[in-house]
Amino acid sequence: MTQNVTLVMAQINAVVGDINGNVEKVIEAANAARTDHQADIVVFPEMTLTGYPPEDLLLREGLYPQIDQALSTLCEQIQDMAVVVGYPMMDELGERFNMAAWIENGQIQGSYIKQNLPNYSVFDEQRYFSPGKQPCVVDYKGIKFGLLVCEDIWKISPAAQAVEAGAEILLNLNASPFSQEKHQDRLNVVRRRVNEVKCPVIYVNQVGGQDELVFDGCSFAMSGEGEVMVQAPEFSEAYTPVKLMKQADALVMLPGEQAELHQDEARVYHALMMGIRDYVEKNGFPGVILGLSGGIDSALTLALAVDALGADRVEAVMMPFRYTAEISMEDAEKQAATLGVKYSVKPIEPMYQAFESALAEDFAGYEADVTEENLQARIRGTLLMALSNKTGSMVLATSNKSEVAVGYSTLYGDMVGGFSPLKDVPKTLVYRLAIYRNSLSEEVIPERVITRPPSAELRPDQVDQDSLPDYDTLDAIIRAYVKEDKTPAQIVALGYDETEVRRVIRMIDRSEYKRRQAAPGIKITHRAFGRDRRYPITSRYSE
Repeated sequence: MTQNVTLVMAQINAVVGDINGNVEKVIEAANAARTDHQADIVVFPEMTLTGYPPEDLLLREGLYPQIDQALSTLCEQIQDMAVVVGYPMMDELGERFNMAAWIENGQIQGSYIKQNLPNYSVFDEQRYFSPGKQPCVVDYKGIKFGLLVCEDIWKISPAAQAVEAGAEILLNLNASPFSQEKHQDRLNVVRRRVNEVKCPVIYVNQVGGQDELVFDGCSFAMSGEGEVMVQAPEFSEAYTPVKLMKQADALVMLPGEQAELHQDEARVYHALMMGIRDYVEKNGFPGVILGLSGGIDSALTLALAVDALGADRVEAVMMPFRYTAEISMEDAEKQAATLGVKYSVKPIEPMYQAFESALAEDFAGYEADVTEENLQARIRGTLLMALSNKTGSMVLATSNKSEVAVGYSTLYGDMVGGFSPLKDVPKTLVYRLAIYRNSLSEEVIPERVITRPPSAELRPDQVDQDSLPDYDTLDAIIRAYVKEDKTPAQIVALGYDETEVRRVIRMIDRSEYKRRQAAPGIKITHRAFGRDRRYPITSRYSE
């Protein structure tokens, strides 16, 4: 006898804390999967009902009655099929667990507690949850499904337990954040598990932006031979069917949809777009505003914002000063016109002179230095924040990772903003992303912005390389020190000048206090500043 089962991988964009809204999404997805694909089972991501990561919302006792009600609603509303959802649970002793539930015929037929609780990088699950110890296997139409949650697939024990308990296929619910190499890492890990336990895996991942994190989806189904039989798309909600056939004792996964995935700069660009869009949408901002300087960072940020939100929700402001080059003004105006955004020019000379006059007595006897440069940046920041307060639009900061690393930015100046899209994007990648964006259509970033030497234009004839190494060198040192945790000696051994290496490292270490006050930004690498890399502000450690 042959048994056919259609399972749908539902990669949804849950909103953290919106339990009722997330329940509605689950019901909508289940109905769509039934209508469009005649689904028997619909599998959702980790922590479906709360969104991920809920962080200290998990410590609020009032959360759990809402979760209980949500589960009851799903049991009542979803009939004639099975759904697998993730959620948090708190028992009568106050212990909390990261759960997966199999709901069928109006009740929870099986539940599983996540065993491996990650406590590295952006993850803090041991702060909130206690681990499970037991497998959960559910028999549905003659096929035995084993439940796993996210990190469980990265270790052999939970998968082996499930297979020993009779599982013929593993369902892995995930909230796995994006980074540039992450999808290949997932494929490698799941393929290793498949080879070890000789069991196919269905990997369902969350999609959407949540503060600094972006979840790329990319759900997939892998056969017992380690072949990806079904691939869901990146950076979009999707209900992707997986066909299973049970014949005698053999379970077969049939080939299905194979979404084409983005590569290299395209993948990063789409991650940044999603991060901007969801941060703005989920926090209820009507739009964004940014300072457009005629430089590469603000130019790329403007292009990303327009692609993410639409031109009608983006405003750009040029704030020239006596050191602003004519070509900067020309290029900013040209880009704003090309993209069709609201654009204005607000010279800061009168305001600067007012500050200069007010501080003249205090500054008497001092030579002009970085103070005057920072004053220009802070005037610009004040103007942007005033426009934000009046209109409700959020200011986008435009600093890149290279600048954030070494403190090449001004507190309460060009660092102002509610969100910083390029915070984890090194300067060298900024250029590649700008070239990529121009390759898609007309030239939305003027070519001269890409080719001219970068400058903050805070003093005559200034260029970034007056005070920084060239960006190829700088980004390589930052990557080695920040991402790879190499010592100064190890970095010098790679071929870099020791004086330069130690100077860059000193700048990185001394800028921690600035980074603590910076806007959140989108994580795209394995080691982003913020929750991914936590260093003390006050520290005398050195190597």
